[in-house]
Amino acid sequence: MVQLVGVKVKEGSLVALRYSTSKQLFAWAIALSLSPSVALAATLVRATAGTFQDGTKVEAITLTDGRGISARILTYGARLENLYLPDRHGVLADVVLGHDQLSDYENTRDFFGATVGRYANRIARARFSLDGHAYVLDANEGANLLHGGPRGFDRVNWQVASVTAGSSASVVLTHQSPDGDQGFPGQVDASVEYRMDDTGDMTVIYRATTTKPTVINMSSHALFNLAGEGGPRDALGEILTIPASAYTPLRSDLIPTGELKPVAGTVFDFRHGRVLADGIRDGSDPQIRIGHGYDHNFVLDKGVTAKPELVARLEDPLSGRVLEISSTEPGLQLYSGNFLAGTDVGKHGHLYRMGDGIALEPQKFPDSPNEPGFPSARVDPGKPYLHVMTYHFTVSTSENRP
Repeated sequence: MVQLVGVKVKEGSLVALRYSTSKQLFAWAIALSLSPSVALAATLVRATAGTFQDGTKVEAITLTDGRGISARILTYGARLENLYLPDRHGVLADVVLGHDQLSDYENTRDFFGATVGRYANRIARARFSLDGHAYVLDANEGANLLHGGPRGFDRVNWQVASVTAGSSASVVLTHQSPDGDQGFPGQVDASVEYRMDDTGDMTVIYRATTTKPTVINMSSHALFNLAGEGGPRDALGEILTIPASAYTPLRSDLIPTGELKPVAGTVFDFRHGRVLADGIRDGSDPQIRIGHGYDHNFVLDKGVTAKPELVARLEDPLSGRVLEISSTEPGLQLYSGNFLAGTDVGKHGHLYRMGDGIALEPQKFPDSPNEPGFPSARVDPGKPYLHVMTYHFTVSTSENRP
């Protein structure tokens, strides 16, 4: 079933719609948004993405800005599956890693594009205490908990609560996590809203309420390659800027030590922009060796903010594509795809390897529930959780390197 929302077409310009596959639907959406006969507006296409073996139906929602920028959202994992951006010559490319087959998302837990929670990142020893009560969680990375546990938010099929289109196109997805889910206290009602306006900017809003005091930390695990996923160039030649004067160094199990370490004079200093490859090969830094590259949280200078402020800027000098991420959260996890080993088959049969994509995840600090000096991840009844994140897409007209 196909549902079109907010499509503005001049009379007589659309003769028929006879597409049955998701790829054809996406091609139609791109062609429609680029057609000079179509009034510019954000549009939405809703379709069935496929069915799991247990009969669960997964939906796909494609948002476009009316000028060619397009994002495809899957209800499974509330994930960003595709993101098409133009280069400086107007050529579109998909800039996020992922899979072609729905079954690959179900059978391979690589978090591509997924909403991660209840608690994004790691909690040490899969346990924490709140108001004197100790909670034991479902460990899924050795003794630790990663991205919410064995059945985190990335492993559930979210429900479509609403879709809209017009000057912006949006979809709201919802999921109810019961009290005790993965060991976390409280029934949590969570939602994710993806909204694209007619300029191409995309906003992602994470909301949650709880019936008991708990901890919540939601973010996106999209892996970006602005050169285009699966192409001849990985993401390590891209220029990254992070406005953070400190980061949280790791123990050997990738849990923060609790220290806030200055980035000055280290390969973690991205304040003025640097090519990722310059630091990721620096074997003299023990933190790079521990993380097998970058897998670290940056302490953003802005802290927690009421409105989204810049947390990262990523630029591909050759294509000119630029991504700026803003968020209300105090931390940013940089992950350079260190554990992509050429074993996962991605889109178009591509084998993803280390550095083929990087994750930029605004969030609370990892292991905050066990570190009193870190910003709190506590959420109480009557005091909802809110994380607002924006993606701003631009194109640089000339090649720039720091």
